[in-house]
Amino acid sequence: MPVYQCPSCRRQPVALPRRPRRRLACPRCGEPLVEQVPTARGYRLALVVALMGLVLAALPDAFHRAFTLAANTSLPVLLERFSPEPPPEERPLALLDDNIFGILSQADRDWLPHAEDLEDGGVRYSYKRRPGDPELTVEQLQALMASPPTYTAEQEAIRRLLATLQAAGVRLSIEAPRKQGAAAEWDHIRGTLRIDPSVLRKGTVDFARVLNHESVHVAQSCAAGHLRALPQKLGLDRRMAPELAAHLEEPLYQDTSGDERLLEQEAYASQNRLDSGEQLLKEYCRLKRDSSAAAG
Repeated sequence: MPVYQCPSCRRQPVALPRRPRRRLACPRCGEPLVEQVPTARGYRLALVVALMGLVLAALPDAFHRAFTLAANTSLPVLLERFSPEPPPEERPLALLDDNIFGILSQADRDWLPHAEDLEDGGVRYSYKRRPGDPELTVEQLQALMASPPTYTAEQEAIRRLLATLQAAGVRLSIEAPRKQGAAAEWDHIRGTLRIDPSVLRKGTVDFARVLNHESVHVAQSCAAGHLRALPQKLGLDRRMAPELAAHLEEPLYQDTSGDERLLEQEAYASQNRLDSGEQLLKEYCRLKRDSSAAAG
């Protein structure tokens, strides 16, 4: 469609359906109108329109490929494929580089018995005892002081759990949990396990149990279809010692639903069996081969 414009008035261009047989004059000043030659801007506009046409034409094929991929691939595989890898500092095995066992060993010293000489020549022993632990005799206290425990089994359990959590793609952060009053939490939406720094100050045994407890929750998510799925119960034995059952009566769990309480019962009933978390992760989670090899 030809476009004409007055070179003097510069009025709005006039578009005609076809070129006239006689010259046109500007109705305002009488100057002959000049046909406008398409500019680069016009060419660019035409190019954009053409490209949009190509994109729209390709959309049906793109949607077909996407639906074909979704039909032939399970949702967990798709989510795993597009989930970014945790940054190095948030990978569970990074705790080993941060001297986690040195920090825990320092805290373990607070659990050793202490002897105090009395004025009458006697000796008074004092020590900390975890809920459910039996009282110790003087001979047992003296043996602990002479040969402090090394917690080798707990350290190995921690190492294997960290490797398996990393193989599952879990992020691990030593920071205060978002849930008020929690020692640790599994945030399935972000794929992040948070452990409060205070747990490190309780020593190797407590850290191993907390890590194992949260690993059960991770496995509960995996059992629901994917690492970041809402956890579901695994059907585990929920019988537990009274001191563990007492945790569920704390204010932290006051507003939990029935389903959430079942999840916690499974985790508490399993937390002191330090091999349970690793076994459940291997059973229910999709582990990366290179990382799972480190877990043994």
